[in-house]
Amino acid sequence: MAVELKVPPLGESITEAVVGKWNKKQGDTVAADEPLVVLETDKVTIDVPSPAAGSIASIAFKEGDKVRVGEVLGTIEAGGAGAAAASPAQAAATPAPAQAAAPVQAAAAGDARITPTARKMAEENQVDVGQLKGSGTGGRIVKEDVLGQLNRPAAPTQAPSAPPPPAAPSGPRPNAAREERVRMTPLRKRVAERLLQAQSNAALLTTFNEVDMGEVMALRKKYNEKFQAKHGVKLGFMSFFIRASVEALKAFPQINAEIDGEDVIFKHYYDIGVAVSGSRGLVVPVVRDANKLSLAELEKTVGDYGGRARNDKLTLTDLQGGTFTITNGGIFGSMLSTPILNPPQTGILGMHNIVDRPVARDGQVVIRPIMYIALTYDHRLVDGREAVQFLVRVKECIEDPERLLLDI
Repeated sequence: MAVELKVPPLGESITEAVVGKWNKKQGDTVAADEPLVVLETDKVTIDVPSPAAGSIASIAFKEGDKVRVGEVLGTIEAGGAGAAAASPAQAAATPAPAQAAAPVQAAAAGDARITPTARKMAEENQVDVGQLKGSGTGGRIVKEDVLGQLNRPAAPTQAPSAPPPPAAPSGPRPNAAREERVRMTPLRKRVAERLLQAQSNAALLTTFNEVDMGEVMALRKKYNEKFQAKHGVKLGFMSFFIRASVEALKAFPQINAEIDGEDVIFKHYYDIGVAVSGSRGLVVPVVRDANKLSLAELEKTVGDYGGRARNDKLTLTDLQGGTFTITNGGIFGSMLSTPILNPPQTGILGMHNIVDRPVARDGQVVIRPIMYIALTYDHRLVDGREAVQFLVRVKECIEDPERLLLDI
């Protein structure tokens, strides 16, 4: 019995993915729930498990093909040794020429070149599927193709279509032999789209300040061993900046808001996105209700997200939402940067590396560990005064960490 392997629901607002990698080939035996194919979306990667034990009878899409939710990726012959026939994707690549006197060609039940709905409609109306040209992903025949055939006049006169305008010749690249062309991943394409969207749809402005990290570093040095022994996680800087950002967002709620048409939505909760580096690029999982978490809980959450990002184990739920974002370019050595908003958020805080710098303290030049911080904000909603005061509030909380413990 053939069992269809379908593209599962991919999450809210995501309708298509790219076939990233097949873990098995046609004819291989598989176990139930064994991961067969990796799908890449613009947010996460998803393993699609086998719906049954048996062997792979057919593979409808090759690596790099786009697929939509509900489409059949292939079929599993439950309990069988697998089909030896060529995959539907290969068969679809070289269709036989239609002949005028050929009988009506019906679609086989397991034919992945045609969707189940289109196949049923074609059978009921005796439509020759061999005469149809699929308009779906990968050239699949969909319901609209069958309807178009049924609605076509009885004696159509095929008018020659106007040739498309010739593409401007790009010419050979002079160094093509020394270059490599690689298709962008869905995640990278989505990042590019969102960055362009942020630049085009928001009035971006960035303001800067510097933070003396001495007190937090001394606190970490004094209590890190006891903290790690009790909580099982190191005391890092990110938990302090999350707590400091929450305090600043409480004082300046418009930075925790978003613009929705002609309305402003003020959010009375603090879901803080933390940018982490994954195997396929930068992702931003969200720490939910960060204001309710202790420093230890924040460190555990961020650490867990970082580990799962590196192993492609983040889920769509981990990445959805967020009212404000923090990104730390300092771990890569960045001295200063202007982070870009994560729409529809209104603000993003950029952390940077810590460098010993000469500064003036009480009339004396002293060497202190200084970090530059940056706030990029949407000037449509946030004025410069609030943005500057927001950074000052963050600076005060970090330079005097007792404020975070005493909530003052």
